[in-house]
Amino acid sequence: MVTPTTLLLLLGALLFSAAGIVRSDASDHRYKEGDSVPLYANKVGPFHNPSETYRYFDLPFCVPEGVKDKKEALGEVLNGDRLVSAPYKLNFRDEKDSETYCKKKLSREEVEQFRRAVEKDYYFQMYYDDLPIWGFIGKVEKEGKSDPTEFKYFLYKHIQFEILYNGDRVIEINARMDPHSLVDLTEDKEVDAEFTYTVKWKETETPFEKRMDKYAMSSSLPHHLEIHWFSIINSCVTVLLLTGFLATILMRVLKNDFMKYAQDEEAADDQEETGWKYIHGDVFRFPKNKSLFAASLGSGTQLFTLTIFIFMLSLVGVFYPYNRGALFTALVVIYALTSGIAGYTASSFYCQLEGKNWVRNLLLTGGLFCGPLFLTFCFLNTVAIAYSATAALPFGTIVVIVLIWTLVTSPLLVLGGIAGKNSKAEFQAPVRTTKYPREIPPLPWYRSAIPQMAMAGFLPFSAIYIELYYIFASVWGHRIYTIYSILFIVFIILLIVTAFITVALTYFQLAAEDHEWWWRSFLCGGSTGLFIYAYCLYYYYARSDMSGFMQTSFFFGYMACICYGFFLMLGTVGFRAALLFVRHIYRSIKCE
Repeated sequence: MVTPTTLLLLLGALLFSAAGIVRSDASDHRYKEGDSVPLYANKVGPFHNPSETYRYFDLPFCVPEGVKDKKEALGEVLNGDRLVSAPYKLNFRDEKDSETYCKKKLSREEVEQFRRAVEKDYYFQMYYDDLPIWGFIGKVEKEGKSDPTEFKYFLYKHIQFEILYNGDRVIEINARMDPHSLVDLTEDKEVDAEFTYTVKWKETETPFEKRMDKYAMSSSLPHHLEIHWFSIINSCVTVLLLTGFLATILMRVLKNDFMKYAQDEEAADDQEETGWKYIHGDVFRFPKNKSLFAASLGSGTQLFTLTIFIFMLSLVGVFYPYNRGALFTALVVIYALTSGIAGYTASSFYCQLEGKNWVRNLLLTGGLFCGPLFLTFCFLNTVAIAYSATAALPFGTIVVIVLIWTLVTSPLLVLGGIAGKNSKAEFQAPVRTTKYPREIPPLPWYRSAIPQMAMAGFLPFSAIYIELYYIFASVWGHRIYTIYSILFIVFIILLIVTAFITVALTYFQLAAEDHEWWWRSFLCGGSTGLFIYAYCLYYYYARSDMSGFMQTSFFFGYMACICYGFFLMLGTVGFRAALLFVRHIYRSIKCE
């Protein structure tokens, strides 16, 4: 008998293989001397603007005959990779010395185009037997001059390849630009250019299985690891001190509360109740906008599940350096497969809150995160098309994503919603809710939502602050991040601090006889997302050299979506922790 779980696993395997995360084409080739080894030119772009990349032959390089585009997986296209056959011939163990592959007279327009590229620090990226090659296309000579009109611009015209091999396999490739073989681009005039390259082969003892280690090692260098572990220890100490401090206070206060309320019950019945016991008839009154609340919980639960799955894949080594587009593929496929979780969570909780229109709730759940993401994508894709950048998705890729959403995400969302509606679970409230709500007493300004959110978000953010820089430098730069074990520890710390600070603030809110804690606990839990977005502003202006409308819009647009996702996910964690706590304390006392 085929179970739903088996079908889901089969569907996931099919999607992963179709989308390309299981790299069946990953290079494991063996070559004989003189065999052709695949070399692909990928993209060029300003070094400081990682999102602004263009096709290699958008610059007026010599275009060889019979240029072929490499067939790419979904994740590679989403990553902005556009691989085409490169102009160099690097056959296995075939050495070349100053081989000319092209002579060309550069027109004034082409000289100006190259000069603008050199001025913006354009780099190129290629792949040789699936190993990455990086290099700059030219250099600017300033020679102590401060006036940009006196700078000299040069294009590199000779590239030196050094390739290491072990037996019949390629292990490593390095490319160096010859600083003495240059084309002067300073003046607007026609220039003759002869492009050449040299190839040297060396034998190495490094086994094929370890050829990607040198890229992974860059983020595991001793001084980097020291900073990471300092970050972890700093966060752990903060968490232990905070949780110990708050736990001591809360336990002592709660113990006193329980003793006081027990004595009150034994004393005169006409004694007026105070504190959080006083509002026992209102604390489980369902929140306003219950459909939106349930949809937020559903989306947050789905994003939490997605994050856990991504960590699982990263810890087993799927996202090794330069596994092109693997992360994007995983995000698309796992998000599609986990939509049933969002539907089930939102629909079941909405029915527990005695909601009637579950279909509308399901539609809201489906569009709560995807809607803003889709609108952001439409705007940014339009910008990329206007720039003719590789970040602009081809029509075929957009059709594939729409089909995944239509044929996988939506049906699973609906199935999850139907299962949630039919679960017929009742909301577990340990005390009865009164017919009419009590009036909330006037509270000082610092007990309102925004100051409480600021207090709740700062502490979890301080626990992840140091690690954020490395993640940003990887996502919005050219650093490689591979220490996923440390990142996972930081994530666990983030969850613990978020849960604990939300519980503490919820207690103080109830102690002040404010019973509208549902939305407040969600907003306080999710407020870390707002702090991360504020960090984006700091990172953009103080820690990066990004510039230009396209890069700026991509950075702030997609980071807004990521921070919104964090808001939903951590808001769900905060509310779930607060709900457990509130149920526990009201279960521990006798209420009339």
